[in-house]
Amino acid sequence: MDNVLTHPENNSRLEQMVSRLKEQNFRITPQRLEVLKILASSSDHPTVEQIYAKVQRIFPTTSIATVYKTVALLREIGEILELGFPDGSNRYDGSKPFPHPHVICTKCRKILDPDLTSLRDVNQEVSQRTGFRITTHRLDFFGVCGECQE
Repeated sequence: MDNVLTHPENNSRLEQMVSRLKEQNFRITPQRLEVLKILASSSDHPTVEQIYAKVQRIFPTTSIATVYKTVALLREIGEILELGFPDGSNRYDGSKPFPHPHVICTKCRKILDPDLTSLRDVNQEVSQRTGFRITTHRLDFFGVCGECQE
């Protein structure tokens, strides 16, 4: 994984997450900060277990409960996006904590965030056509990635 500080957009995202926690009077422990760094810099939508493994490299005494609690807190305050799957292997997006499309490989489970400009106004269009007030959405495309096709 790249160092979060080498990418200004990730550093900015980390600062937003830390600021939001401080605004709500949550402590920023070194372990919690490490979870934030991982989520702010990850483009691979990690599981809690993957986050835990990375945190343990730096803080070996950290419990998985600490990671679960931090992820749950971030989800509750809207600082990460949770992608739930039927098999229970939830994945988390801290770099883009808002609804956006995902492309998911059904073989290796890689998740990508395609930039699809044609979908930017999808909430408004769905609302206009249905009369619903759209509060959120989830749009996933499933297929086999190029690497798994080889």
